[in-house]
Amino acid sequence: MRPKLSFRGKLQRLGARLLQPEWRRYCALLAGGKFAALMILMIAFTLINPDLMGLSGFAADPDLKGNAIVNPINTMWTLVAAFLVFGMQVGFTMLEAGFCRSRETVNVLMECIVDTCLCGLLFYAFGFAFMFAHGNGFIGLNWFFLQGAPATYETSGVAFLAFWLFQFAFADTCSTITSGAMIGRTGFWGDLIYSFFVSGFIYPIIGHWSWGPDGFLATMGTPGNFMPGLGMNFHDFAGSTVVHTIGGMVALAGAIVLGPRLGRKFKRDGGGPMLPHDLTIAASGGLLLWFGWYGFNPGSTLSAMDYIGIGRVAANTTLAACSAGLVAMICAYSMSKKWDVSFTVNGFLAGLVAITCPCYWVSPLGAILLGAVGGVIVVLGVELLEYLRIDDPIGAVPVHGMCGIWGTISLGLFASGEYGVTGVFAADNSAPLKGLFYGGGTQILTAQLIGSAITAVATLGIGLVVMYGVNAMGLLRVSAQGEREGIDLHEHGISAYPEYVISSLGTPSAMTVSRDRL
Repeated sequence: MRPKLSFRGKLQRLGARLLQPEWRRYCALLAGGKFAALMILMIAFTLINPDLMGLSGFAADPDLKGNAIVNPINTMWTLVAAFLVFGMQVGFTMLEAGFCRSRETVNVLMECIVDTCLCGLLFYAFGFAFMFAHGNGFIGLNWFFLQGAPATYETSGVAFLAFWLFQFAFADTCSTITSGAMIGRTGFWGDLIYSFFVSGFIYPIIGHWSWGPDGFLATMGTPGNFMPGLGMNFHDFAGSTVVHTIGGMVALAGAIVLGPRLGRKFKRDGGGPMLPHDLTIAASGGLLLWFGWYGFNPGSTLSAMDYIGIGRVAANTTLAACSAGLVAMICAYSMSKKWDVSFTVNGFLAGLVAITCPCYWVSPLGAILLGAVGGVIVVLGVELLEYLRIDDPIGAVPVHGMCGIWGTISLGLFASGEYGVTGVFAADNSAPLKGLFYGGGTQILTAQLIGSAITAVATLGIGLVVMYGVNAMGLLRVSAQGEREGIDLHEHGISAYPEYVISSLGTPSAMTVSRDRL
């Protein structure tokens, strides 16, 4: 019996045999035979069942429609952006909670959470259909309850439900903006009712005009559509008008109908704004919103393949926020001789809102300049509301409404003439937008003025109708007794900070708490 060779011994024996011609011929014949047998089996299986071998692609290509092909890279990019935008709800919640009084903090938390849940179901049922489905120039008429939807949205290559999730996050943002100007005196039933109209009807229907596939502002200036002689359609890349102006105008309607909070005394009457209770939370919330904006603006490309456009949008978003924050801080200092953190936070938010529309088409210098203007507008806007005796606790109307309008108009001034449209695989810059300051004339500016004015006026008018209607039902504003007691205790039965009642020194001056509740 021969001794068993080790693995090393076997390798040495194989090497010695391969030096012999006979063994080399034998190995070649053995390998060739096995390869031939394998090929015969593969051919046989292919003839019997091509799909089994994954070779059906060699057949004639079917006639595929563009919206039947999902681009996995762009879909994943859109989903990541959607997650970032949804994260902005944390920022909004913290911002509003920090800028409000401690006695209304729980109410802010509940409104932000419940608005999100309500918006999701409404946008699933009919909001998305109204906004993004084909229909007519005013409203979409397909895909209710997301039924009958194609594999992708239009020709974007983005899976349909991924696009739905991205747009739901935008819709949720609009609804949350509205609540910011109505803090401290809105009854919870009233909040539910007006949120139903904002998320289910106002935002999606008016948004369809600009972002729907056949919206009359989206097709404006083309033959057979609205104002064909203009030769230019309305542009809003990521929502200065569609999200922020709509949210800001509904917020303005709510603040007007509600009136100021009890005890709110305006500057012209010898008073001033009610102070926020936690600027740490407010400032942190503002920075979280800034972070989420990197999904809001760059994500609106819907294309990871347009990496140059994504980088430009992200850079412009950053620069506009930086310039607006500094300018707002300086403007506020010029009035009070104090370095005001509230104005600084709202300043960079104003820059973010302003750059949202033109972010794809402007240069970095243009982003800095238009952001700086936004920083001035937000300070003057707060002072204007103060003079008009309109109580807006967090500055939702100046930040989102006024700066949304400015950002939309600024495209007609600062579009650099270098960039066209984003695309599934790359940007198409064959027909770039050129604003007035770059020698492009007033065509784009005119289109932007028309689109912004129509959207703002329509939203404010409809918002006033809704708010007055809810108010007529006696549900919009909490009772005077409940407001004096504190809306948290009256509506929700709990304070956000129960440790405040341990001693009288820890109790906010505006809150009255019965010892029976302890």
